[in-house]
Amino acid sequence: MKVPFISKKQGGILSFNKQIKILLMTNGTILAATAMLGPIYARFVEKIGGSILDTSYAFCTYAFAAAITTLISGRYVDRLKENELVLVCGYIVMGLSFFGYMFVDSIWSLLLVQVLIGFGEAIYAPAFDALYSKHLDGRQAGREWGAWESIYYFMVSFGAITGGFLVVTFGFNAMFIIMGSLCLVSAVYILRLPRKML
Repeated sequence: MKVPFISKKQGGILSFNKQIKILLMTNGTILAATAMLGPIYARFVEKIGGSILDTSYAFCTYAFAAAITTLISGRYVDRLKENELVLVCGYIVMGLSFFGYMFVDSIWSLLLVQVLIGFGEAIYAPAFDALYSKHLDGRQAGREWGAWESIYYFMVSFGAITGGFLVVTFGFNAMFIIMGSLCLVSAVYILRLPRKML
C-alpha cells in the first residue's frame, strides 16, 4: 500500500511549498518529543512518589495553563509581523521545560514544570497555526492540513515507542535530554532561516 503523502507524482508532501515543508518538519519534531513521555507519564509520576490522582492533577495543571495562555498568545500573534520568532520562543520554552523534568523530585516541582510546558505550547501553537495558514495553497488547503494531521499521528506513534525504548534502555533523564534537545534544534533551525522565509 502506498503512503499518499510520499509520491510527488500524486501531489504528495514533496510537492508542497518550502514553507509548509519546514513547518511540518519542525513541528513534527516537537510532536515526537512531546509524545515520548505521554504513554509512560503515570510511571514517571509514580517514580517521584506521586499517585494516579497526582497524575490527573499534573495533566489538569498543564491543560489549564495552556488554555489561559493560548487566549492571550492568540491575541498578540495577530499583531506581530514575525510570528516565526514567537514560534521559536515557544519551542525554547518547551525544550527548557523538558530539561526541567530532570530536576523534578516532588509533585509541586512537577506542577511547576507542567505550567511551563503549558505556557510553551500556548505560545507556539497560535503562531504555528497562523504561519501554516499563511502559506497554504488555496487549491490544496485540505490536503496540506491533512498532511499536518498525518504527520501528527506519525510523530506521536514514533515518539511513543521511542520514549519507551529510551527509558527502558537509558532511563528517564536520557529521554528528557533528547526531548529538550529536539525542541531546541527546531527553534535554532527556524531562528537561522532568513526572516522572509516564513
